[in-house]
Amino acid sequence: MGDTDDSNVVSELRQFHPSAVAGLFSRADARYVSPVLLAGVAVYALYLTVNAYPGYGAGLYNLMGEQIAANGYLPPESIPYYTVDGVPFAYPPLMFYVIAAIRDVTGVGPFALARFFPGLVTIAYLAPTYLLARDVLASRPAASAVGLLVALNPKVLQWHITAGGLVRAPAFLFAVCGIYAGYRLYTAVETTGYERRWLAVSALCFGLTLLTHPTYTLFFVGSFVILWLSLDRSLAGFLRGGVVAAGGFALATPWLLWNVSTHGIEVFTEASGTHGGIGGGLAVTPWLAIPLLLAAALFLVRRPFLGVWTVAAALLFQQARFVAFVGTFAVVALAFAPVRTAVAERVPRPKRRTLAAVAVAVTLVCGLGVVGYSMTVAEPSIAPAFVDDDDVAAMEWAGDETPEDATFVVVGDAAEWFPDVSKRTMVVGLWGVEWEGAETYAEQKELYRTVSTCDSADCVSETLNAADVTPDYLYVPKGTYIVRGKRTTGGGELAASLMAAEGYEAAYENDGVVVFRVVSTES
Repeated sequence: MGDTDDSNVVSELRQFHPSAVAGLFSRADARYVSPVLLAGVAVYALYLTVNAYPGYGAGLYNLMGEQIAANGYLPPESIPYYTVDGVPFAYPPLMFYVIAAIRDVTGVGPFALARFFPGLVTIAYLAPTYLLARDVLASRPAASAVGLLVALNPKVLQWHITAGGLVRAPAFLFAVCGIYAGYRLYTAVETTGYERRWLAVSALCFGLTLLTHPTYTLFFVGSFVILWLSLDRSLAGFLRGGVVAAGGFALATPWLLWNVSTHGIEVFTEASGTHGGIGGGLAVTPWLAIPLLLAAALFLVRRPFLGVWTVAAALLFQQARFVAFVGTFAVVALAFAPVRTAVAERVPRPKRRTLAAVAVAVTLVCGLGVVGYSMTVAEPSIAPAFVDDDDVAAMEWAGDETPEDATFVVVGDAAEWFPDVSKRTMVVGLWGVEWEGAETYAEQKELYRTVSTCDSADCVSETLNAADVTPDYLYVPKGTYIVRGKRTTGGGELAASLMAAEGYEAAYENDGVVVFRVVSTES
């Protein structure tokens, strides 16, 4: 590996795991991981306080769980109500089986599950984050700093603590656990000898990630390759990586075989590229300079693993949460050693613990302030609620009072929840359509966005006619609502225009929603 700071870190790891049977946490770790977990709990409490409904949507996730349970826990071929033909059940299935089991056993509803469950996992993934930082940086205080900053980072939280975290948060948990196991695997040769348990844990975590979310699988694979290149680069290390890959794929093989036999191999190629997966971060923006500068600084201080990891996270993924997570390691690695040296030289030992406690308290208070602002005031919010009580009432009315074969166009992001709550078909929507191919997905996405930003009946009619879409009902929020995660205030104007237009009759209305029966879309 050469005489690098990364190799020096490897030699320092003996203090953290001196034997092959050493536990992951010691008594010394408790003092440093406690504020990290406290931050996670505080963020979770804050999120629940400001969000009566979950941020973002998980209607499709819940419906997939319901369909699995209704099918006797055999995988369904397709999921109904999301577009006329439904969408293929081609997703990695693990968390949908978990959703099915939780709802079967507890009877919890879709909104409660999506509101409470993801936040618990965001607390759980802070533990492997701390362990990974502790070993990579060979410092418990530095690991505590990384954990705190990850726990309080709005970009990391955005898709993990919200409803989308029903799947993404567990995928992140599995990926971070697997990356930590990989780090231990590739440093075990120089510390405690070859540890087969880390090989098994790495393979298990890879399989679980593979069965949970494709983008996080790519994050896992990319990180593992970087571990090998930075810490080992031997044939034996390459073969260990191969064993991890083989073990993970073996765990996922039953699902892969069923998926290919049911939907064909093209289902995977059709979905690729629809959500900015691998290579999604290659677009050049001014923000790209930050991780690249961090990486350059890491190379200068001879931290090649963190340098390459930071570049990879910035370039390979469009989603900011990955570079925000990896970048935290980079920032702490660059800043912590000089700060620790200055404190050691200038602050008497008895006062260091007080100084650390003050630093933790200030970080926690300021961080919670930033998170709270990001959830409530910032535009766009990191946790916009797609629905409220009026939406739920309107959706339940649709399920109770319209024919089972009724079709709807839903304006705004409440659409993501509508089919699950109402059990009625939504003819315009992008959720799950990625499995039908990038072209179909792009068409549905554009049609949905156009209808949801119309401010007049003529706009709606012209848009639906041009797309040859003829719904039975049109669902319109009357006030502020969300379109692709951003607030808009045009609902009242659109509802008033439809009230006065020919071809639309109000079938249901409450304080926040009007459902129109579509008589004709001819304008």
